[in-house]
Amino acid sequence: MAKIKKIVVAYSGGLDTSVIPQWLMETYGCEVIAFAADLGQEDDFAALRRKARGLGMRKVYVDDLKEEFVKDFIFPLLRANAVYEGSYLLGTAIARPLIAKRQIEIARAEKADAVCHGATGKGNDQVRFELTYLALNPKITIIAPWRLWHLNSRNSLIAYAREHNIPLQVTPEKPYSMDRNLFHLSFEGGILEDPWQEPREDMFILTTSPEKAPSKPAYLNITYRQGNPVALDNKKLSPAKLLARLNKLAGTHGIGRVDVVENRYVGMKSRGVYETPGGTILHKAHRALESITLDREVMHLKDSLITRYAELVYYGYWFAPEREILQLTIDETQKNVTGTVRLKLYKGNCTVVGRKSPQSLYHPDYATFEEDAVYDQKLAEGFIQLNALRLKINTLMRKKR
Repeated sequence: MAKIKKIVVAYSGGLDTSVIPQWLMETYGCEVIAFAADLGQEDDFAALRRKARGLGMRKVYVDDLKEEFVKDFIFPLLRANAVYEGSYLLGTAIARPLIAKRQIEIARAEKADAVCHGATGKGNDQVRFELTYLALNPKITIIAPWRLWHLNSRNSLIAYAREHNIPLQVTPEKPYSMDRNLFHLSFEGGILEDPWQEPREDMFILTTSPEKAPSKPAYLNITYRQGNPVALDNKKLSPAKLLARLNKLAGTHGIGRVDVVENRYVGMKSRGVYETPGGTILHKAHRALESITLDREVMHLKDSLITRYAELVYYGYWFAPEREILQLTIDETQKNVTGTVRLKLYKGNCTVVGRKSPQSLYHPDYATFEEDAVYDQKLAEGFIQLNALRLKINTLMRKKR
């Protein structure tokens, strides 16, 4: 085992990362520094800091990264309309590269030899963390306890914690794993491992049940500038504050719940239940504004990149050159995506009911079913004949054979 002098651990205060610092100090006999990222999960960070110090960590970083998270990670994702396997808006996946990036920055400042995460050897997060670590510091040592230690279950972690007097807040009434940030809240494992079983209503935190949502719809306007939302109902807001406000509005109306079985990068299928209230609104609004501001072929080309872009984010390649090249291409398409979208929120549904833009390519004179002076309908016959030519030849050749 390599000699390690100092480790920066990604710390959340949950079961895994409560046990990891003690195990690291026992195993490596070195200093452990805690790093917790405030991504809008609404944790008690003062209590988290106290707990980390109580676990023997003399230095604890708690960094507010909410604005950076939304501006530099979520908004580029939304400009790409990225959705993994048709449903998942990538709320957990997009948070990992930012956490790992900051971890590497702290390791550099502290002259640490290694970084550590609490992701298991079965999931996607281990890949996301470590690809980022190595992309930003190819020489860093990575410690992944779940791939090294003898603790192989939740119960064994609890037993280890009790043996070492590590305080825990274990809640058997919530038998599933949760991950929260300003973009979403995910639930996995436990009772959700049966894909036939419906999630319990008391599980949800960010969204009201659509059945219990208000009977009166709410309307809102989102203003965009070059692909990014900048104002809500004509009030300018910072990226994080705008998303937080949309989370409350959408959550009240039961918007943003998704129940999927997805394909993990490591090979297995996994069931996830997600709440992405504000993100769902922004995704729909952005697509609506693109519908009137993007050229048809540019839009179709951009749409063809969605699957690849979403895979890169899901797999953990945020800092890979191919993702950066895709982002440059996507962002080039966003120069005219400026305008306002009007939406109606009602009992789990988010409906686009209006869109306008000073860069709009929609012209009523061309689209109207009424009389116009700009479009000669006779020209359509030649257009159709030319486009049908290969079909006609194909049919004639088949008959000849």
